[in-house]
Amino acid sequence: MNAADGLLTLGRWTSDRARIDGDRTAIIDRGVRTTYRELDDRAEALADRLRAGGYRPGDVIATLTGNTVDHIVLFFACAKAGLALAPISWRLQPGEIAGQLDLLRPALFVTESVYAPLARDAQDRTGEPVPLVELGEIGIESVPVPPAGAGVPLDVPGGDPRAGRPVRDDDPLLLILTSGTTGTSKAVVLTHANCHWTNESLGRAMSFSDRDTVLAMMPQYHVGGWNVHPLLTIRVGGTLVLERGFDAGRALRLIEEHRVTAVMGVPTNYYLMAQHPEFLHTDLSSLRVAVTGGGPAPLPLLRMWHDRGVDLTQGYGLSEAAPNVTCLPIAEARSHAGSVGYPYPFVEVALRTDDGRIETGAGVGEILVRGPAVMAGYAHDPEATAAAFVDGWLRTGDRGERDSAGRLRIIDRIKDIFISGGESVSPVEIEAVLLEHPDIAEVAVGGVPDEQWGERAIAWVVPRSGTRVDADSVIAHASARLARFKVPREVVLVDRIPRSPADKPLRRELIARFVAATDTRSGPGTGGGR
Repeated sequence: MNAADGLLTLGRWTSDRARIDGDRTAIIDRGVRTTYRELDDRAEALADRLRAGGYRPGDVIATLTGNTVDHIVLFFACAKAGLALAPISWRLQPGEIAGQLDLLRPALFVTESVYAPLARDAQDRTGEPVPLVELGEIGIESVPVPPAGAGVPLDVPGGDPRAGRPVRDDDPLLLILTSGTTGTSKAVVLTHANCHWTNESLGRAMSFSDRDTVLAMMPQYHVGGWNVHPLLTIRVGGTLVLERGFDAGRALRLIEEHRVTAVMGVPTNYYLMAQHPEFLHTDLSSLRVAVTGGGPAPLPLLRMWHDRGVDLTQGYGLSEAAPNVTCLPIAEARSHAGSVGYPYPFVEVALRTDDGRIETGAGVGEILVRGPAVMAGYAHDPEATAAAFVDGWLRTGDRGERDSAGRLRIIDRIKDIFISGGESVSPVEIEAVLLEHPDIAEVAVGGVPDEQWGERAIAWVVPRSGTRVDADSVIAHASARLARFKVPREVVLVDRIPRSPADKPLRRELIARFVAATDTRSGPGTGGGR
């Protein structure tokens, strides 16, 4: 078998399920059920319309939509026609969306009606005109499709991308836009083969089957909205329950109502559900798989769910790896809480030490990933693609520690680690400690310039509703649990922590605001010396 065979293409998945068990419920979207036969028929009809309109392998279709069955129909239509789907976050501002459209150079821009004003505003700001289609209430497969001609196709294997040919395993399928927390946004190119292998590894580790009912609460502009449970659910013939735009109370009701067996979310999702008044009264007994990723989960949060009988466990991944890299087995969720576990099947993990050595055993260093799910590259950016790899390994930019048993623990983003008095300081470690304070709901920590120490730690704190928290109590809490050089020198009380579309704290935004608003002080500041 080679990449041209098309045996791993995802367009086969709905066809296979329709043939095996077509009357089975595939998706529940706001109470409306879609069977596997209906899903495949709709995807085939839309794929035919796109082909007839002149769309060919390498063409990109950008979207702006919430979690909907129409979006899933479009995904599988793209898979069948050899097109690449590029979902854009509806949380962004018009100028940001315009920048991503300029990066993607799509042949078509599809928007849900509720986001149409935002889409049109962004469209007006783009460097090149992008044809815009607005979804109504009639189903995406019935919407008029303008003829192809706009956009710049991605580089695709197998000759002229404009020539009709069967879909290949190495054709681009999904373009995931990075959050931009490390600089300019990039578009991660995931091929059919990438998506196949990440779901194959996930399925083997989680033992998914047609008996599973999965709650999809990750947004469909996020890689987890596709490749962490949803697409696997379709592949094995389970039922996918869509949570349109995350609401903690509604998510809890859906788990109980549909007897959900598996769910994945970021720590913020689980925190908001745990804080909801119905959390203690919701029947969670059907859940056998509950995974959190997208950032470190504080131990108090994991314990909240463990106390409710749910073995919430942590995984690790990134868009460039499609995203599944490691996960802690459910059996170890309580005994090794805080670890992100072992590599999935078909995934290799190494550590790059500070002196550049690549180690495959225990140790500390930058996490490197290798395997068939790792991205094809960044769209239209060969320089960034080349910089993302070292000796055939994907560089994650995350610093980790692996123990003698092979379990991985995330220390922090390399670019978020700062140096204070010659010591490396991890914001994530400090944040985890501060979140154990009973009056703190959210926290972000960053390093700001300091004349004496080089950089000093600042904590931005959101107090828990109905409580009062002061800087002295926060610093005292940290001082009792952390080395002195890690204790925040100042505490800033805020109403909210700015976050990326992937719910990661925007530490550098907070740091920039702080530096702009205050003069850097020469002394160590609040918190004393060392």
